[in-house]
Amino acid sequence: MNEQRNIPRTIFSVLIGIAILAGGWFGWGYLGEMKEEPPKKEVPKRIKTVEATAVNNSQVTTNLAVQGRLEAYNKIELFSEVGGAITTPKPFKKGTYFKKGDVMLRVDDTEPRLNIQAQKATLMNGIAAMMPDLKIDYPESFPAWEAYLSAFSVDDPIKALPTPANQREKLFVAGRNLQSQFYNIKSQEERLSKYALYAPFSGVLTTANINNGAVIRPGQQLGELMATGYYEMLATVPLSQLNFLKPGGEVKLYSEDIEGEWTGKVKRISDQIDPQTQTVGVYVGVTGRGLREGMYLRGEAAAKALNNVVEIDRDLLIDEREVYAVQHDTLLVLMPVTVQKFNRETVIVSGLPDGTQLLTSDVAGAYDGMRVKLKNAVSR
Repeated sequence: MNEQRNIPRTIFSVLIGIAILAGGWFGWGYLGEMKEEPPKKEVPKRIKTVEATAVNNSQVTTNLAVQGRLEAYNKIELFSEVGGAITTPKPFKKGTYFKKGDVMLRVDDTEPRLNIQAQKATLMNGIAAMMPDLKIDYPESFPAWEAYLSAFSVDDPIKALPTPANQREKLFVAGRNLQSQFYNIKSQEERLSKYALYAPFSGVLTTANINNGAVIRPGQQLGELMATGYYEMLATVPLSQLNFLKPGGEVKLYSEDIEGEWTGKVKRISDQIDPQTQTVGVYVGVTGRGLREGMYLRGEAAAKALNNVVEIDRDLLIDEREVYAVQHDTLLVLMPVTVQKFNRETVIVSGLPDGTQLLTSDVAGAYDGMRVKLKNAVSR
């Protein structure tokens, strides 16, 4: 019986405990709502300070970077037109310098020279044999032929025969076969001149295939002569930039290996395009001390002038078609431009109105519509 009476008390105690816990929970929530929240501090937005420069469109003279190796403008292979033993006034070796007109080598001409002298003697005998008939039949022509015969020498170059006074005299001389003998001697004298090789221009031997005293044959290659006073540099220019160059334009050249600067000129522009690289050959003529064949040079060629453009740093160009500008001194905006020419560190563009505040400082995370603060604007 006592156990049955204790059960209701236990249930009652549990219910009281639950009621106390629920009252405490709701009381804590109510007190929490009554507590005022602390005021939130507003974080001020940081506006970046930027620099800009005012655009001033003008005429810009452009330059085009070129580079290439030097080649001698005059370089010829030397061949012999006659045969025989040779003698050389100077050593016929690589690097030997010859002035224009210098004798580079001589071929022994004893035999052909004696043969020409024999033919001249035969011609002189023929003239002497006709003199008596000429004096009787053509007395008016006799003095001219007499003077020619008196001055005739088998050792000197043959002179032109006297001009006939009339058709009868012309036929009379032709009947003696004198004209045929004369032109045969002239032909032999012309060939005799080939027994000495003269330098066609000042230069050095770059190849030497014979030595002093050697016997050469007609058509044999003797060597190669290269002029040292004038060179050409072959530069390759992209087809897209070829319209900036024109023949006659100046080119400032320099070497990365030796000191000095040289001024060249665009001599020729090739009509052919390299299908692999889409480039065109441009030949630049240059002369000066210190230049040598095979030397590698760099430089800038004067190109055409562009109007109503502005030159800016390449880093300012966005996607090769836009730049950032500062509008109303507080807002970044993207503005379209047209690229006229790329340089190594700069780019020439058009399409920006005069006075546009062009952004010149590096702004991390820049975007169209970004609020900024303009520091200064320097006229360009």
